Amino acid sequence: MTFLSDSVTIAGNLYLPPGFDTSQTYPAIVVSHPWGGVKEQTAGLYARSLAEQGFITLAYDASHYGESGGEPRNLEDPSHRVRDISSAVTYLSNHPQVDAARIGTLGICAGGGYTIDEAQTDLRVRAVATVAAYDMGAAAREGIEGAPVSYEQRMAQLEEIGAQLNREAGGEPLVQQLVPSPDQLTADTPSFFREAADYYLTERGGHPRAENRYVVTSVGLHMGYFPFAQIEAISPRPLLLITGENAETRHFSQAAYDAANEPKELVILPGASHFDLYDKAEHVEPAVERMSAFFTEHLQ
Repeated sequence: MTFLSDSVTIAGNLYLPPGFDTSQTYPAIVVSHPWGGVKEQTAGLYARSLAEQGFITLAYDASHYGESGGEPRNLEDPSHRVRDISSAVTYLSNHPQVDAARIGTLGICAGGGYTIDEAQTDLRVRAVATVAAYDMGAAAREGIEGAPVSYEQRMAQLEEIGAQLNREAGGEPLVQQLVPSPDQLTADTPSFFREAADYYLTERGGHPRAENRYVVTSVGLHMGYFPFAQIEAISPRPLLLITGENAETRHFSQAAYDAANEPKELVILPGASHFDLYDKAEHVEPAVERMSAFFTEHLQ
């Protein structure tokens, strides 16, 4: 199925609950994928799993990715990603078997940050959940694990991005590899990127439409992005944040939890890393169980 996000055609997979009855209406959930991902990967896994629990779910390719439109390809623009979630909510709100008063959103990794951002101004969203949420802005400014990045370093990077934009005027954007390939890994490669390669670039989670590329100047858009800036506006709607005990990104979920107003819940799954939560059954199953109970309670 497809829907429009502004003028861009978005491709999605709609998952229906067991015993689906066209005479009934159901609660529904929009599921947003990580940076560089596509709907057939972890977003599809969570969408299918939640559909089995009685929800209509929608996993889709964001603008510039997969089977969706949008040029240039592999552009990671936070404003486009947030717009896509809103458009997905609009699509579900107009679906004849969806109860428009019972729509929730779920985001994984960067999709989690975008989902939090979108819900701050979209009151059609009744409940918000994230898995291994990733703050795209903070990661660009401070690094994934919050390592100090000086003002001077950030300004130098933005200077280079500006120069690159000038070079690209009227031409093709500079596109580079997003995750190092397995043969590029060394003893010094951080575990986050080692695990990313194991998921995205192997049979475990790889998909031909997840191209492992990104438009280099996207990072300039990330530098000025603050997805948690108005997180208190989600309240009194509920927020559920699920992360892993060993996830390098755990501090993003903690920061969101600390800034949000009640009702809110932070679930830390023992022994789980960031990418364990993408597809490993021993971690995905308890995450889905908690989310299913959360959405069942709050999408009544």
